[in-house]
Amino acid sequence: QVQLVESGGGLVQAGGSLRLSCAASRRTLSALAMGWFRQAPGKEREFVAAISRSGDTTYYADSVKGRFTISRATAKNTVYLQMNSLKPEDTAVYYCAADDGPATTGQRMGFMGRYDYWGQGTQVTVSS
Repeated sequence: QVQLVESGGGLVQAGGSLRLSCAASRRTLSALAMGWFRQAPGKEREFVAAISRSGDTTYYADSVKGRFTISRATAKNTVYLQMNSLKPEDTAVYYCAADDGPATTGQRMGFMGRYDYWGQGTQVTVSS
């Protein structure tokens, strides 16, 4: 089992930045591929970004490419999502997730069904 706890959400103006953190316990994150997803009110949960176990491979949704960066700090057992140039449409609850299955690349990194463990989420609100 893995426990994931997100933090760093909040209220920010359009054009601003936030950095989300996902801290893990009971398991070393370096053994897991990690992803960030988000869910806006009235919408389905959607993929945002993913990073491989080694950190060498990342994958992003087109809507955040060039603005968001996913990274991992092995020593801190934490994964980050740096969000820049935020837009009102980025408003959502952001979830961290861990993939304990076989390694994959590309679009398959964004498949929600691959992820075995989920955090409780952190709210991000971007005002216009």
